[in-house]
Amino acid sequence: MNQFIVNGQVFSNAAARWLTQHHKRVAATVAALLLGGGGGAFAVASLAPDAADLPVREMIESVQPLVMTDYNHDVSPVFVLYRTDTTRTNDTADTLLKRLGVDDAEAAAFLRSDSNARQILLGRNGRQVTAEALVDQRLSKLTARWSADTEGQFQRLVIERNGNNFTSHLETAALRASSQLASGTIQSTLFAATDEAKIPDAVAVQLAEIFSGDIDFRRSLRKGDRFSVVYETLEGDSEPLRTGRVLSAEFVNAGKAFQAMWFAEPAAGQTAERLQVGQSNSKGGYYTLDGQSMRRAFLSSPVEFSRVSSGFSMRFHPILKQMRAHLGTDFAATTGTPARTVGDGVVTFSGVQNGYGNVVFIKHRGNTETVYAHLSKLLVRRGDTVSQGQTIGLVGSTGWATGPHLHFEVRANGVQHDPMKFAQQSETIPVAASAKPVFERVAQQTKIALAAAASLRGTSAQ
Repeated sequence: MNQFIVNGQVFSNAAARWLTQHHKRVAATVAALLLGGGGGAFAVASLAPDAADLPVREMIESVQPLVMTDYNHDVSPVFVLYRTDTTRTNDTADTLLKRLGVDDAEAAAFLRSDSNARQILLGRNGRQVTAEALVDQRLSKLTARWSADTEGQFQRLVIERNGNNFTSHLETAALRASSQLASGTIQSTLFAATDEAKIPDAVAVQLAEIFSGDIDFRRSLRKGDRFSVVYETLEGDSEPLRTGRVLSAEFVNAGKAFQAMWFAEPAAGQTAERLQVGQSNSKGGYYTLDGQSMRRAFLSSPVEFSRVSSGFSMRFHPILKQMRAHLGTDFAATTGTPARTVGDGVVTFSGVQNGYGNVVFIKHRGNTETVYAHLSKLLVRRGDTVSQGQTIGLVGSTGWATGPHLHFEVRANGVQHDPMKFAQQSETIPVAASAKPVFERVAQQTKIALAAAASLRGTSAQ
């Protein structure tokens, strides 16, 4: 091999010729290396031949086309469209299907003729309905879900297309409970605050019931009071069907915090985690987080959260037209609203009595008596044993009443008392010693959940 020496370096003839032709590029590269070396890093220029100097060749090759699979152009892909809505009391077969995006005269005719559909869908309010429609808007399948019981199950009506015909059948499946976290701040009323936080009214009612022994929700709420709550949503086929139980809650009223959690003493083999699901058929109650029962011997109200139209005080009597002591409390409610007993006891009178109209008297232990007047309907008889919260009649306007409401009295040793104060002073029962270890584990988990709910401030999350 022929060699060539440049500046003491030995190169082959071919390399020497390349160096001679591109000596300027080599010089520039060496300069860059030298300049960059002082800074500890350098830019490297390519020593490869210039692309413009390389020879260009054209190559032509034949390409075989891909083999296409057979495709039946007469068969269209099947698309199914889904839409969910809620039934309304004024729904007809046509209006319901139209709202669900279905245009199918045969399906509408079936809904009108099928006994299940007529009884369950048409004219019913609040039923969750999902329609599966073909691309031409014909109905493929319709599923309605609802839950009205407390046994942890829901019902499902399924209507399916089979060619040009339809079939319907009923099914029963288990509800699934999921926990929701939410919080809110009082600006005016409890219901306004829960609406703002997108919390169901059923949860607001439970909050008022849970803390009714400590907070007078009709007179003691303050702007800036706040609450946090963990509650159940009961689902069927992953669709929310109804609100379940409040599992835990905190309410800060006038700077004082009140906390509560649902707890049922475990049966054999039952765990704390199982208790948190809050099954509706569990026998339990609400407790403070240190183990004191929130269930007092007497409820503060004989109707679920309601406005007091006339309190325990002096007032101008609307019928007698004179100032008289009002020795009871009037609760504004529509005719037919359930009236419940505030404590366990025995019915001593159920009938008509002077200005009371239809009235029920109930005797409780400790020589205490409660009175429920102006009822539109009596649901108990003399001698019946009743338990706290049991419906004993329906609100009305019988007797000396200018409109539908419930007149309620609490008498101890024959003397009338303010129902709210009397309820707050009634006794409570602590958690049994045998259940204390399980209770304490659940209470720790409850504190974490309530802290998470409080951090949401005016929102809700699953």
